[in-house]
Amino acid sequence: MVETALPSKDDLAAAGLRLEIEDAVATITLSRPERRNAMTGRTWTTLAHVGHTLPPSVRIVVIDGEGSTFSSGIDLAMFSPEGVEGETSALTNIGDDAESRSALDATIAAYQEGFLWLRRPDIVSIAAVRGHAIGAGFQLALSCDLRVLADDAQLCMKEPALGLVPDLTGTKPLVDIVGVSRAIELCLTARKVGAAEARELRLAELVVDGSELESAVQDLVAALLATSPEAAAATKELLLQAPHNSLDEQIVAERRAQADRLNALARQLGV
Repeated sequence: MVETALPSKDDLAAAGLRLEIEDAVATITLSRPERRNAMTGRTWTTLAHVGHTLPPSVRIVVIDGEGSTFSSGIDLAMFSPEGVEGETSALTNIGDDAESRSALDATIAAYQEGFLWLRRPDIVSIAAVRGHAIGAGFQLALSCDLRVLADDAQLCMKEPALGLVPDLTGTKPLVDIVGVSRAIELCLTARKVGAAEARELRLAELVVDGSELESAVQDLVAALLATSPEAAAATKELLLQAPHNSLDEQIVAERRAQADRLNALARQLGV
């Protein structure tokens, strides 16, 4: 079923989320402070629902966490026989037969949709991180275009230490940012990366005092909104293509994108 309306407040709350939309800015807050904003399968599928139904007027998406922690990552209760309240256990229907593996693949793909949409060219996504961003929380921050960290932020890819792998779209951006060798070291040691090191590793665009995190994000949002939405979307799309294109392919893409922009400007001027 294709969703056409945003999730209700009750649905968001059940997923541990809050959503506020003000003009062109949507703020998604991870809101399970009693669990240090741990996330579940419902969190991720509801994030996907939000992404699929955001009003087209939204240009900026900010993701933050309620309280002193961005997210402690996956709720380990998912792996108990009982599972998280209202959800089936992640261990249900696990098996090596083709049907079980296909069902599991579809489940993980649905979870990944909650992260993938944050790369869309028509929006700019910002992770505002204070405290811990562990495992799935780190991957959610990596899914965003930009990361603004409070000086107490700690990033950690915890999954390998739990006998798992990072499977929520985080390995690609991590390697793109820090390189394969550093990514191996960070993942296989599962060590915590403080805000200062995160900035050195280019995992953070900005590190600020914790008391200034909200204002720093607001300033960044204002600067981003000052750019034409059409030009911003076209430029982001070009930049997303660049790592995968040869120089020859990229300059062709630039020409085509510029031709589209010039034609649009000419129409606006009545030329």
